[in-house]
Formats: sequence, structure tokens, C-alpha cells
Amino acid sequence: MNNPINRRHFIGGMAATAALSMTAPRVFAEPDSRPNSNFKGVQIGVITYSYRSMPGSAEELLKYLVECGISSVELMGEPAEQFAGAPVFERLPRRGAGLSDAEREEMQAKRNAQREELRKWRTSLSMDKYKALRKLYNDSGVDIYIVKFGDIGEVSDEEVEYYISAAKALGARGITAEISEKTAERLGPIADKNDIQIGFHNHTQVSFESWETPFSYGKKLTMNFDIGHYVAGTNESPIPVIERYANAGRILSLHIKDRKVNNGPNMPFGQGDTPLALVLQLMKRKKYEFPAHIELEYTIPDGSDAVQEVKNCVEFCKKVLE
Repeated sequence: MNNPINRRHFIGGMAATAALSMTAPRVFAEPDSRPNSNFKGVQIGVITYSYRSMPGSAEELLKYLVECGISSVELMGEPAEQFAGAPVFERLPRRGAGLSDAEREEMQAKRNAQREELRKWRTSLSMDKYKALRKLYNDSGVDIYIVKFGDIGEVSDEEVEYYISAAKALGARGITAEISEKTAERLGPIADKNDIQIGFHNHTQVSFESWETPFSYGKKLTMNFDIGHYVAGTNESPIPVIERYANAGRILSLHIKDRKVNNGPNMPFGQGDTPLALVLQLMKRKKYEFPAHIELEYTIPDGSDAVQEVKNCVEFCKKVLE
């Protein structure tokens, strides 16, 4: 685990990202053409954050998913809540951005009022809209595997319960949170009580041991493991981490991206230092059932868009697994 990644060992010969030339119109899938991104037993999906450069309603996101052939998704909470009728607020200036003391107090009062209105909306909402959204996605062949709401470590207990109810209504296996011992201590008992997984997501701040203490607070606390961020932050392979926690049943999902070591940039699949091919082949060999969700974070080339780049990532995964 202390050895740095040997790029040739991990991804030599694997830089074969295919440039697709699909030009199918963006329409919902017919029953006989439903998307299927399970390749040789490995479920590939995407987090809808990948489409952040494009219009992002729940319906628009579904069109992108179908066009990309994606059958598993980590759905961002904002479009889900918009679909359910969340209140729309005016956009307020950033805190302290050239404001006087009086103006800052006024903006803070408005934020507090907006926050309270949103809390009341959430805690009084019927789950019918979320059930309708689940049906819309499922009828098009897309499984909402995870819902990524806001920072659940900072909202009220009532809103945490709302997040969990919404996720269940959407058919999700879990929700996510940023990795934190404080958040784990608070949410571990709630997750166990509600029998739903909370997957801790990492950026580059983690090490091999980072999940041990958080996991001690609840049996339903798991990983939403970002292997690209892990490689960039540690210069180590994510494979031992995956093997350790998959065997313990502590992985909700992977985020797959290709980053360079030494906190290097995000790259198109096959051009960074993340051992994507070996991770996907490990999932195939070990028959892991948790999904690998693409998170598109590299710069989109001129003349392309997020839909096309997600297609390229899917094609890379498919070829690796053939």
C-alpha cells in the first residue's frame, strides 16, 4: 500500500477510449430499447452531476441517461426536489460580497427565512411526487440507485428523516454524505433505525484507514468511494481499499474518474493514473454487485458536450469488460 502507482502496470495499453459518433435524437426509450449499462455483470452508471453543464431538470436528465444507454444513476437532490415542487427562491448575493453590515444582516435574514420555508416544505411533503418520479425513470429503464441530497450532516433531524423517506420513495438503496466522524456519529443510529445505507463520499483528504472510525458508528454506514480522488490524494491504488471494504459489505457504490497522481487534473478515461481497467476487471472477477458510477469532471473538449463525453466513458468501460 506504500508503493506509488506504476502507471504502466495499472493502465498500460488501456488508453483506448473510443470516440463515439452516435447521433440518435434525444428521446425517451421505447420498451424494446431500454438502456442497459450492465456489462458482464458489472453495473456501470453515472451521477447526474456529470451533466451540470447542460439544462438539468429531472426530465432532461432522464433524456440524457437514456441517450447514453445508462441504466443506473446517482440522482442529485436538487432536480428531484424541483420535480416534487420545492419552493423557488431569489438568488442572494454571496456572503460579504461588497455588502455593508446592514446589507449582510438583511441577506442573512432572507437566507434564514428561505431555509425555514424549505424546511417546512420538506417536512410536510407527501412522497407521491417522488413515487411518480421513480415510475418515470423505471418506465424508461433507469434505476435510481442513490440520491445525493445536500449536506445531510447539517440539516435538522426532521429533514434527515425526509431525505430517507424521499430516497425510499425513489427506490434508492442509499443516500450520500461527505465523510466525517461527526456526521457518522450523528447519522449512524438513524441509518440503522431506517435500514438504509448512507455512503460516505471522499475527495483527496482520505487515507486507507479513513473509514474505520466513521464505520464504527453504524452498520449501515458505507462508502461512496471516489477512486479518482483517492489516487490523486494518496498516490496509491484504490484496489486494496475496495477489496477490504467490499468483503465487509461496506461499499454502496464507486465514483469512477481518471485523475493524475500528486493531486493532478481529471483526464479523459484511460489518460490518467487511476487504474480504471483493473478496478472494473476486479468487479467483474469478484462479482461485486455495487455499481461504478461515472463522474464526468474533466474539461469537455470544444465541439462536444457532457452527453457525448459520458458516452465515451461508457464505451471505455464496456470495452474493458468485454
